[in-house]
Amino acid sequence: MSSSRTFGLDLQSPAFTVGFPIPRDYTGDGSNVSPPLSWTNPPEGTKSFALICEDPDAPRGTFIHWVLFNLPPDARELLPNIPAVPDLPGGARQGTNDFGRIGYGGPAPPPGEPHRYFFKLYALNTRLGVPSGASRAEVIDAMRDHHLAEGRLFGIYGRSK
Repeated sequence: MSSSRTFGLDLQSPAFTVGFPIPRDYTGDGSNVSPPLSWTNPPEGTKSFALICEDPDAPRGTFIHWVLFNLPPDARELLPNIPAVPDLPGGARQGTNDFGRIGYGGPAPPPGEPHRYFFKLYALNTRLGVPSGASRAEVIDAMRDHHLAEGRLFGIYGRSK
């Protein structure tokens, strides 16, 4: 288990270590389920969390794998295999990934060098007023001026040529 601290939140996963491969179960080549994640206590005033997973190494530019927002302020973890539904218990919502689907879409890069997959967690001083199915851009726009803290975790995944 390893974590990465950025701007006050310590985001980690028992499934993979920072900078090392994401296990096959959490990829498009495996079960394609979301990995378990956990984080430390956020700053005072946190009203919700948002999580975005993206691949900046995709051939056509950054590819979005997961958009999740309005996680409750008392949440400190995500269990593996979050259902691919628009609305989750506790008021959390999922957006649309670049596969065109709601929920998590695991790494599935073209053959070649491994890609980096960044999980970015944001502590916010509000709940976001965007609907389920929102895009990353809509969530980022709604988060503007509401960002209290951030945590990042990245793993890699590649396919042989």
